[in-house]
Amino acid sequence: MFEKPEVLTIASSLAAHAGARQAAIAENVANADTPGYRAQDLPDFSKIYRSNDGDPLRATRTGHLSALAGDSVFAASERAGTGAMSPNGNSVSLEAEMVKAAEVKREHDLALAVYGKSLAILRASLGRR
Repeated sequence: MFEKPEVLTIASSLAAHAGARQAAIAENVANADTPGYRAQDLPDFSKIYRSNDGDPLRATRTGHLSALAGDSVFAASERAGTGAMSPNGNSVSLEAEMVKAAEVKREHDLALAVYGKSLAILRASLGRR
């Protein structure tokens, strides 16, 4: 009864995923001129969330999922080739990375908005503003 509502867990997980994906995008941009570098990315949050439908991640005690925002939960992997590689073997497209960065910012903003509004609803139900 006094556990964290599921919507707050999902919103915080989405924010953590967006942060990890933004880090992968930043690494791609930083290595845009590195010969042989392969672009990294994370799967969409919806795919990760659906893959856990049978056995969802649940914190059974404080600190159980403390690594939620870490690399162990959201690990970047090499992105499948979506465009032409540069002559030096690099697969990073700065244009594509900027589009993904804007998309990730939108996901992060959505997660924060859902989290904030959910807390406001909980506070209102308790008679607090």
